[in-house]
Amino acid sequence: MNAIVTVIGWDRVGIIAAVCALLAENNVNILDISQTILQGSFTMVMAVDVGAATASFGDLSAALEELGSEMGLSIRIQRQEIFDAMHQI
Repeated sequence: MNAIVTVIGWDRVGIIAAVCALLAENNVNILDISQTILQGSFTMVMAVDVGAATASFGDLSAALEELGSEMGLSIRIQRQEIFDAMHQI
């Protein structure tokens, strides 16, 4: 199953490393990644495969939200089909 991870907040050292480390610890494969910094604001969108994840989707979501809270970021994960449905015209 594929999912979309979004990360938003003020830029700082280690954001990508921390998010990628948490995903790797849970056996989540990163399929694609896009990130940008605009006037100090960091945004990242990742397509990930959670099919072989060692944590449940709910636990993974909670871990990402907790990491975001610790780092002063908004980190969310959504199932690919929900993300796609929300962004159709």
